[in-house]
Amino acid sequence: MRILTKEEFELEKETIMEEIWNGSVIIHPTDTIYGLGCNALLFEAVKKIREMKERYTNPFSVIAPSKGWIRENCLITKDAEKWIDKLPGPYTLILKLENIECIAPNVNVDLDTLGVRMPDHWFSKVVKELAFPVVTTSANIEKQNFMISIEDLDPKIKSKIELMIYEGEKKGRPSKLIDLTGEERVIER
Repeated sequence: MRILTKEEFELEKETIMEEIWNGSVIIHPTDTIYGLGCNALLFEAVKKIREMKERYTNPFSVIAPSKGWIRENCLITKDAEKWIDKLPGPYTLILKLENIECIAPNVNVDLDTLGVRMPDHWFSKVVKELAFPVVTTSANIEKQNFMISIEDLDPKIKSKIELMIYEGEKKGRPSKLIDLTGEERVIER
C-alpha cells in the first residue's frame, strides 16, 4: 500500500483521479475520520469495499460532487434545503433518491434513500473535480473501531488497499446523521 501526504497526492492527482474513475479503492481523509472510498457509479468497486468491510447490506454514504448534484438526484424538502445550505460540514444527510441511476445499486442495497456528505475538507474539492459521487464509509471492518490513525487500520483492509492519503491522527468522530426522509431526525453516532 502506498501512503501519500496531501502534497504527494497533489503531485499525482491526475493519475490517482483516473485510478478512482476506473475502480480503485482508496483510504481518504475527511473532516471527521478516515474513509474507504471508490467511484460510487461502479458496482465492482463498491463490491470490493463491501467485501473489505464485511458489510454486505447496510447502505453506504457518498461524498457528493456538488450541492447541484444533490438537488438533481435527491428529493429536496424545505428541511433538506436548510441542511444543504449548511454544507460543507460534519453531516450525512439521508435523503430520498429521485434518480436511482446516480449511484451503483449496491451502494444502498434495495433502498430508495441515500446518505450524502460534503465534508468541510480539501478532499471534497477532489470529488468536485471528479464530477461523480465517491463512496465514503469508515475505514474499518463492520462493528470494529473506526480509523483515526494509521495504527488503527485493520491489517485485512490494509492488505487490500493500494493507496492511502494520510494526514496524521484525526480528532473527529463519524459524521452526524440527519434523516430527512420524513420527520427530521438527528442521529448521533
